[in-house]
Amino acid sequence: MSSPPTPPPKPTPQRRRTLAALLLIGVAAAAPILMSPGGRSAGAAIDRCGLPPDFAALSQPLPHTAARLLAGGPLTIVALGSSSTEGAGATKPERSYPSRLAVALRARFPGMDIRVVNRGVSGELAPQMVARMERDVLAEKPDLVIWQLGTNSVLHDLDPDTEIDVARRGIATLKAAGIDVVLMDLQYAPAVLAHGGYHDMLRVLAGVARSEDVPLFHRFAVMRHWAEEGQMNVRMMLARDRLHMSDASYECLAQQIAHSIVAAAASRS
Repeated sequence: MSSPPTPPPKPTPQRRRTLAALLLIGVAAAAPILMSPGGRSAGAAIDRCGLPPDFAALSQPLPHTAARLLAGGPLTIVALGSSSTEGAGATKPERSYPSRLAVALRARFPGMDIRVVNRGVSGELAPQMVARMERDVLAEKPDLVIWQLGTNSVLHDLDPDTEIDVARRGIATLKAAGIDVVLMDLQYAPAVLAHGGYHDMLRVLAGVARSEDVPLFHRFAVMRHWAEEGQMNVRMMLARDRLHMSDASYECLAQQIAHSIVAAAASRS
């Protein structure tokens, strides 16, 4: 069993106040920029990544992540999941959401040592992810794990309730190692909507997050909002398979997750 991450040094009161202010600046910096279809800033243009206030807010704090940011780093995040974490649908690995999340967070905290490790494996179900947690996750000594799960179970028409015990076991393993956890639910896509079990899977994941006191990033609701508000149509938001995300939606997802992380950390300071 890998040892938990080394706790960051406790910041002095003056440094805590200074860094708390920087965190709040980071929250403001994380707000999406209004962009015109041609890529120019415009007050009345379409905001591809935008969401209503608090739409993607995390319901629980991220104490270990906040402590790292307040101490000036280093911060290590592991993105655990299946193909949409690995980056299927992106034109290159650097366009996956974990890669773009690293870029977004480093832009908000210049000079801070921030790593986002991609541990997505296409096609995996939750039991397979839990089975490799020690090797692929705990070995990195992360401060935060973003665990994307559920979609492949829906695509295979598996009983959503089977995800409950597996998810709880994985969360317990991560918490015991002193790691913050954020769950991420399904992508909003025609290939997912074709399986009626997606309703129950969304319910199950929300219930696990509540019962285990971990935040849930509502990716399904976020992507549905983008589609219904006309910010990104299906062709722009998804790859040609109409399942996996595109460069554009991975970028927006990364920006919104960065905003959620920074806001949760700022609320803890």
